[in-house]
Formats: sequence, C-alpha cells, structure tokens
Amino acid sequence: MTADDGARPVRVMLADDQALLRAGIATILGAQPGVVVVGEAGSGREAVALARTLRPDVICMDVQMPDLDGLEATRQIVADPAVCARVLMLTTFNREDYLLEALRAGASGFLLKNSRPEHLVDAIRAVAAGDALLAPEVTRAVIERAMAPAPPGDGAGPGEATDDGVPAAVRDVLTDREVEVLRLVARGLSNDEIAAELVLGRATVKTHVSNVLMKLGLRDRVQAVVFAYEHGVARPHEGD
Repeated sequence: MTADDGARPVRVMLADDQALLRAGIATILGAQPGVVVVGEAGSGREAVALARTLRPDVICMDVQMPDLDGLEATRQIVADPAVCARVLMLTTFNREDYLLEALRAGASGFLLKNSRPEHLVDAIRAVAAGDALLAPEVTRAVIERAMAPAPPGDGAGPGEATDDGVPAAVRDVLTDREVEVLRLVARGLSNDEIAAELVLGRATVKTHVSNVLMKLGLRDRVQAVVFAYEHGVARPHEGD
C-alpha cells in the first residue's frame, strides 16, 4: 500500500499476545492510506527479533506480554543500533508507573487501548514523523507527578543549580532560549503553542526543539519531558 501522494508508507509492526486484538488493529490500519502492517509478534522476545528483521518504522507494543514484557522489549529495541523503529506503547492500564517506565524505556508514545481507532492512526503517523505522543487521558498533572525530581538527600538530585534553578550542567549546554523551549515542551505545548507563547515563528521553534534534542542526546520530545523533570529544568505545576 502506498500513500496517496506516492510517499513511502509507514511500516508498522504489532506486538501483542492477543491474536484477536492484533487482527483487529491490523484490519483498522489496513484500511488506512499510507500505512502498512509488515508483521506481528506474540511476545516481547519475538518483537525484539522481528524488529531487526522487518525494520518497521513504528512498533505498536503491548505492555504485558509473556516471555518478555513490552517495557523490556522496548528497552532492547531502542538500544539496538540496527533498529530505527519508534515504539508506541498500547495498554489497557492508565497507570503512572507504566507511563513512567515506558518513557524511561525509550518509548515515543503511550496510548490506551480503548482509544478511538482514528486516534491510533493519528498516533502512529505522529510517532513515525518523529513527534512524541501521550494518551489524551494522561494529563500533564500525571506526567509531572511521575517525573517530579527525587527529594534531596537520596542521591538522585539534578545537581548544582544556577540562580533560576536550572542545573549548571544544562546551562553550559543550552542557550537561554533553548531552556525556555525545553520548559514549554515539558509543559506539553506543541510547536505552534510554543511559538505563540514566545512570539516566534513555528520554523524557529522547530529549530530550537531540534537543537535541544541534539545537544542533550535525546531521541524525541517524550525523552525531553523526562529529562526536564528529572533534572529540575521543569517542576510540578510550573506555569499553572
């Protein structure tokens, strides 16, 4: 299947231990232009092996699977230099611990299985395009609670901070404007919303976001959210 404009289709692999659910998702995606399902895996271990063989663009990964769960499978896939796939976690569980572990594992998106079919399709296309995506049900407050820095004294703090609370190590890498952009990304703002907030052009914001990811060695916006909260660049309820 090819896209209407002749562009290369998004190659999707499904990883879920429920064959009926995989078949349902495959049917939904099969009716979409520019999307093609290239394979299915019934376990995390199978997903890791097929990811290297099939070279999908996006892997729709269940969290709970036999043999190897989706979180560990995601870690192995993201760490494999031979695989360029982005992982979209699919789960029936709206739980902070799953969200946090999925993001730390390197997932580029998180969507609940009860989402509408069009949301799944949009999520796959967004993740394939390099954007990050979190389920609409997962509010910013939930993300902030999950990502809140550990309390002082446990050895997991963000390190020496400058006057505005940003770790000196981050200030050494990012410009003032890039720190502003990172904080807004952590608040869940899109490029258009950041452009409006900072009175900048969308293209300029996109460049700033790309520079932030490159300088910090991050894969995508989801990892930027994790970084911002874990390193104290953003704080719970900041901007409310």
